[in-house]
Amino acid sequence: MDARHHEQGEGPALSATAPDAPVVAFAGVDKRFANGTEALAPVDFAIRRGELVTLLGPSGCGKSTLLNLAAGLLTPTHGEIRWWDGPLASTGVAGRRIAFVFQSPTLMPWARVAANVRLPLDLAHVPRAAADRAVGDALALVGLSAFAHHLPRELSGGMQMRVSIARALVTAPDLLLMDEPFGALDEFTRQRLDDELSALWRSRGLTVLFVTHSIVEAVYLSTRVAVMAARPGRVLADIVIDEPFPRGDAWRVSRAAAAHAQRLSELVAHANREGADAGAQP
Repeated sequence: MDARHHEQGEGPALSATAPDAPVVAFAGVDKRFANGTEALAPVDFAIRRGELVTLLGPSGCGKSTLLNLAAGLLTPTHGEIRWWDGPLASTGVAGRRIAFVFQSPTLMPWARVAANVRLPLDLAHVPRAAADRAVGDALALVGLSAFAHHLPRELSGGMQMRVSIARALVTAPDLLLMDEPFGALDEFTRQRLDDELSALWRSRGLTVLFVTHSIVEAVYLSTRVAVMAARPGRVLADIVIDEPFPRGDAWRVSRAAAAHAQRLSELVAHANREGADAGAQP
């Protein structure tokens, strides 16, 4: 099917009474760091419940900055961010939980897999019996029940990333933020983890904001793709990938997938030109 396209500037206005409020919404959000770097131009962008939205674009275009703002790890210089139509302080409760998966697994090398996954619950002082049950459930979701007592060094890179995903899932998040989690893996492992993530997203009813440099991965996973350009970072286009799930190996090489990839390739090339032109200005 044809992707529906709208340019930046058509983002939703934030409403205090909207019954179908976005999970996270940016209104006029920009970010300038203390060293003067303008990481993001004003962004109007929203992710609604049940979407898997990918941020795609060249290095330095603000993808990770936007993700860190969504996580509450950074604060905007101007503009407003709302989570479930409320402030960041209203998150962390059932129905409004956020989890983050980083580029590398960031596991404690001295701790067993189960202890690594249990860490967020230990920090929240969850009783041990309840925490252990949640850890068991999370490891089962990522297919690592048999590896609970292994050390990270005894696992492959893909398995370590699945431990990281289990650690995020153990808190039963509603919004899952993922910063290029599969970028360092080989293509076979990456495709398998893409399939596992897609299945988890659908079975758990998650909302996901995902960062990648891979056009193929963006097409395969997403309900929408936001294409970003740099200097300063901004959303150039918001593309709907209006295709059914599950997609599978045959869909990866289908004409529909190729058409979406071609469209995104053109937009990424445009984003690169936009960034280069902006960087060349005095």
